[in-house]
Amino acid sequence: MLVGYARVSTAEQNPDHQTDALLRAGAARDDIRVDHASGAKASRPKLDLILRVLRDGDVLVVTRLDRLGRSVLHLVTLGAQLRERGVGLNVVEQGIDTGTAEGRAMFGMLLVLAELQRELIVANTLDGLAAARARGRRGGRPAKLSPDQVALAQRLYDAGEHTVAQIAGMFTVPRSTVYGDLDKATVGARPRAQKTVPTPSRPVRPPRHPERPGRARAVGMTPGRGRTASSAARTTSPATSRALLGIRSANVPSRMLPSSAGRYVSA
Repeated sequence: MLVGYARVSTAEQNPDHQTDALLRAGAARDDIRVDHASGAKASRPKLDLILRVLRDGDVLVVTRLDRLGRSVLHLVTLGAQLRERGVGLNVVEQGIDTGTAEGRAMFGMLLVLAELQRELIVANTLDGLAAARARGRRGGRPAKLSPDQVALAQRLYDAGEHTVAQIAGMFTVPRSTVYGDLDKATVGARPRAQKTVPTPSRPVRPPRHPERPGRARAVGMTPGRGRTASSAARTTSPATSRALLGIRSANVPSRMLPSSAGRYVSA
């Protein structure tokens, strides 16, 4: 049985040209597996699945050797495993068939070329990045803080009067951004900012017996004691009681005394 394998490094790349070549080589569409991963990774989901299902007499079909991997060690190990299990390897575009001696020899030589190609690509990428940095271009995301803002944040941090969270709040950025832009030599070496904790004010308790607005106090009530004037008169002198009750007047004598004629007159 022919089992096809295709690989692209990113999801944006199209593997259709690989699958078309595998179909022309005789592999069924249902037996073709496609990976979206870098060739430098030794473990890939679809490739691991294929290696588990391959049996003696099967043939693994790929378009080029670099689709299997770009490490000589990985490819040599993979080729040795396939030979031990009786599985052949067919590289369509490079004319390699490990079922023959010539094919195995070509397989070894192309392994070295595949690794050389990968190392050249990595070296060219690193050279391009270094040249861009030398011209002032910086890769990655744009900086959230301008150089003036970074200098101001550094001064605030060195003064020790603001915490990192407060500085981040001034520029509306997360704390990790402030830490990333600060001078690493000064992080942790400044005096700690004092956090001001507001003292809670004591609540004002309402009076125990508040007077309701718009309601007059009952006539004759003693404030705070709940005693009427009549009850207070029983424990006071008669004159005080009469004054509290409001019964003293010019027509009512305050004291009656017996006269010589046997009548009572007011004192």
